Amino acid sequence: METIINYVDNMFRNLPNTKQMEKLKEDILANMEDKYHELKNSGKTENEAIGIVISEFGNIDELMEEFDIEQANDEHSLPVMTDDEVEHFLGATKKFAKLIGLGVILCILAPVFLMVTLQLGETGAITSESTSLISGLIPLFILVTIAVVIFIYAGTALDKYKYIEYGVEIPPMMRSVIVQRNEEFQSSFVKAIIVGVVLLILSPITLIVAAIGDGSVLYGVVVLLAMVAIAVYILSYFGMQKDAYEKLLKINEYSKQTKEQDRVISAISAVIWPLAVIIFLVSGFVYEMWGINWIIFPVTGLLFAMFSQAYKILKTDD
Repeated sequence: METIINYVDNMFRNLPNTKQMEKLKEDILANMEDKYHELKNSGKTENEAIGIVISEFGNIDELMEEFDIEQANDEHSLPVMTDDEVEHFLGATKKFAKLIGLGVILCILAPVFLMVTLQLGETGAITSESTSLISGLIPLFILVTIAVVIFIYAGTALDKYKYIEYGVEIPPMMRSVIVQRNEEFQSSFVKAIIVGVVLLILSPITLIVAAIGDGSVLYGVVVLLAMVAIAVYILSYFGMQKDAYEKLLKINEYSKQTKEQDRVISAISAVIWPLAVIIFLVSGFVYEMWGINWIIFPVTGLLFAMFSQAYKILKTDD
């Protein structure tokens, strides 16, 4: 029923705020509610009832013509997205969310090859220390390069939808459909968050199990990184889809206040992550800490996430 109310509100949003319009809006909403309950009582599902009610409501242009009403005209009005453009945007987001998730997995798993070859060098399976180092660095840089190419490709493809972040107008019926889809998506999103967080919490246990088993933590670290990679993929895949709905509806992260907060966080991110890469390379090539310096990236990610959330909470309180 909330979807129908939102639909009517959107239909009348740009119409004159007069008593005549308010009365007309109340009458239409009452008729739609009656029809909705009638369909529900006849055995229709909620989605079927909402779809029938909205489709039978009619065209707002016909309503305006019947009552000789002109829609409010704003020279600074937002760009209008058609139904097809909205569907293409949601489809593209889902497609490239998978690619970006794959890129993240490659970045997280890239150090595995280096750790394995260094371990083989210590056990004597690879006689030359330089050979074991190079054998690990080559796949590491290849995987990171592939991930970067994926990020660039996906980012470039999604750039054409960048204007949505600044606000768009969506046809009332499509907006109601998006609201309904967003509500239905919430349960899947919550489940994905739970699975991702549980994997992240349980991942360090693999180190304990590996240490108890044979005294070597290498296999534990590999499994830990695999669990983290899966968790991050799930969180990013479902997070990007949720983000797409919020862009279209201009809620949560895309409200005006949140946009101001994100500008500050993005500026700090532009410094923190390149600095983490520099520390990783220097500690590796200069101090030969390849076996442990991979931890720089997850630690940086956790600290940055803590800072971002703390900053948003403080700004919201202000």
